[in-house]
Amino acid sequence: MEQAQLRHTPALTVTKRRSAFVRALRKHWQLYLLIAPVVVYFLVFHYWPMYGVQIAFKNFIATKGIWGSPWVGFKHFERFFESYFFWRLIRNTLGISLYELAVGFPVPIILALMINEVRLKGYRKFVQTVTYAPHFLSTVVVVGMVMMFLSPNSGLVNTAIKALGGEPIPFMTQPEWFKTIYVFSGVWQQMGWSSIIYLAALAGIDPQLHEAARVDGASRMQRIWHVNLPGIRPTIVILLILNIGTLMGVGFEKVFLMQNSLNNESSDVISTYVYRSGILGAQYSFSAAVGLFNSLVNFILLLTVNRIAKKVNQVSLW
Repeated sequence: MEQAQLRHTPALTVTKRRSAFVRALRKHWQLYLLIAPVVVYFLVFHYWPMYGVQIAFKNFIATKGIWGSPWVGFKHFERFFESYFFWRLIRNTLGISLYELAVGFPVPIILALMINEVRLKGYRKFVQTVTYAPHFLSTVVVVGMVMMFLSPNSGLVNTAIKALGGEPIPFMTQPEWFKTIYVFSGVWQQMGWSSIIYLAALAGIDPQLHEAARVDGASRMQRIWHVNLPGIRPTIVILLILNIGTLMGVGFEKVFLMQNSLNNESSDVISTYVYRSGILGAQYSFSAAVGLFNSLVNFILLLTVNRIAKKVNQVSLW
């Protein structure tokens, strides 16, 4: 009898869960109906196209289609790992991502803490507007501005260098300057917009904690360090996990617009290599394998950092 009951327990559990879901669906059907378009969008445009990932393991021939193309296993992955470009792509992609994480991640936090301490509402709104505005500029406009400012002949930066007695620097054609220009132009464009979520988290901190700290004689810096930062720590950890989860996902558009034959040594990343081999070279299976490798690395990083954060800070995505 006991063994029979144990055998039926999983089935009973599934039945109970199904019944609970049906009851919740009937009770809150308006909410499920509201979220249905979003679920359908992700299923149609994000999950259904994933069946095409199998071309990474095939020698894709357009006339035969995905299912009819011959299976080659890990041939394209091996070719990528053994290629001349592999280590350069990994070095550039990780170099830009880590540089961007080290510089770009703390800046919005510092900006939010500074804006939160401003007491003049008019000045506070002015600062927020000025720092938010670059976010709404397109990447093409931002890269165009960067090229204008850094032009060796008429750029503002080189004009200042020449006025101080120095020699003009061709920033956009020197590989050693590419990562710095890419990262800091991105920080300038996104720091204000990225600080919004931290300002929202700071607004949720109980004012009584600051009152108690003032009574205890804490200075403004001490209150920032011991009240504000601990209050937004869960938000910081969550966003850090998300940022590390896209560590290998350096965007294509901005890199491609800033890239040229002279700085290619430090600007060639996985996304531009996929474009070059897949779109321009029509090597669809090979480029799919490179892209899949990139996504798998990001997925593993996301799982690893999420688990570490959960153990250390008891804060995680799931």
